[in-house]
Amino acid sequence: MDDPALISRLEDRILKVRLNRPSKRNALTREILTGLKNVLSVHAAREEVRLLVLEGSGAVFCAGMDLSEMQETAAASNPEELWAEDAESYAETMIALLKFPAPTLAVVNGPVLAGGVGLVLACDLVLGSETASFSLPEPQRGIVAAVVTPLLHYRIGTGGASWMLLSQTPCSVQQCAAWGLVQQVVPAGELESAKGALITAILKGSPGALAQTKEHLFRVAGAGLVEEIRGAAKLSGAARKSSEAREGLAAFLEKRVPCWD
Repeated sequence: MDDPALISRLEDRILKVRLNRPSKRNALTREILTGLKNVLSVHAAREEVRLLVLEGSGAVFCAGMDLSEMQETAAASNPEELWAEDAESYAETMIALLKFPAPTLAVVNGPVLAGGVGLVLACDLVLGSETASFSLPEPQRGIVAAVVTPLLHYRIGTGGASWMLLSQTPCSVQQCAAWGLVQQVVPAGELESAKGALITAILKGSPGALAQTKEHLFRVAGAGLVEEIRGAAKLSGAARKSSEAREGLAAFLEKRVPCWD
């Protein structure tokens, strides 16, 4: 029996969530997004949850959306409808993670791409290994990182967001730390000990005070963010319908350079 693609468990007041498709670089499928959204919904009302920790198995934290699944969608009889549903599901998952009542911590062990960047941006705190990097290569596939864009701007502002979205080049964890996307960077061999120390520090705070602080910060800085994310889902779904999106996806799967002419 295959291991589950998403593992979650509540242990010592910590909700531990792990992307668990290392052979597929933890690419996000409909099943994973639905599972994550359900986990967040079930545990959001549980007062004993003090902290959520999100991690990825293997060397890559998350490679973004599963492009093989996207290719299957392109061949379906109703691809436009399915793409719109996928974009909305991803957006609602990001919102659920963003608004989770307890603090959320992403522990990033390696590269993060495309939709995986959105998962990290939706977390309150980010601890990164020196082997981590972040990239948004969507235009190389003929699509846009629409749902990620509001979160990216919320976290790091226009300058860093423009670079990541338009240059499409992987950004080092050190550069992302300078922009504020990552708050702490440690050598790969120290990631586990740093995670433990940070968890200990967070749990020193009272549950109510931490939840109220998180909610207050979001009210101060995140006004309109949820509406922007939901609006971006419509743009994301529409962008996948284009001929460029079909060419970009086919080129990626066929391991060739896309032809934009």
